[in-house]
Amino acid sequence: MNYVLATANQDKVSELVKILGDDIQLTARPRWVPEVIEDSDSLVGNARLKARALLGATETASLADDTGLFVDALGGDPGVLSARFAGEGASYADNVAALLDAMAGMENRRCEFRTAAFMACPCGAELWVESRLAGSIAGHPLGTGGFGYDPVFLPEGGGGRSFSEMTPEEKNASSHRFRAFSGLGILLRFHTHP
Repeated sequence: MNYVLATANQDKVSELVKILGDDIQLTARPRWVPEVIEDSDSLVGNARLKARALLGATETASLADDTGLFVDALGGDPGVLSARFAGEGASYADNVAALLDAMAGMENRRCEFRTAAFMACPCGAELWVESRLAGSIAGHPLGTGGFGYDPVFLPEGGGGRSFSEMTPEEKNASSHRFRAFSGLGILLRFHTHP
């Protein structure tokens, strides 16, 4: 089974290769395919936009995802804008700093990572899986691994460690992205596409 990935984020690509296994072949997004404007108000909507854009550009079945960090004390923000919380072109560190600034002095640190994994294929079929992982936001960055909000995300059941303090194997065993793409991988193995 061959799929083109909508993401150009090499950190995500590395994770997805490990999650989906050897029987699902992944091709990186061609450089000539432009970034997709993610203007949906839902994770599934944004993942669908990306998957359909790659399908249209490459005529190859495509996989996409969208992930958001939903913080209770911020009314669900940054949510679908998580990758751009500190503005367009923000770095991981910029977004983490913006989040910690927004939460300064707040006692409620509860949050939830949500991921929507989406497949679109030339036959017109679409499959998607959504996942959630509860946790809390640390008061400052912890650890040096991972990416995105990993330094400040403390997953439930993680022993008080951030994703950045875990090995990639430990993170993948419970992460929101692992749950979504593991579920999608099961569906893909039962789905045939031209």
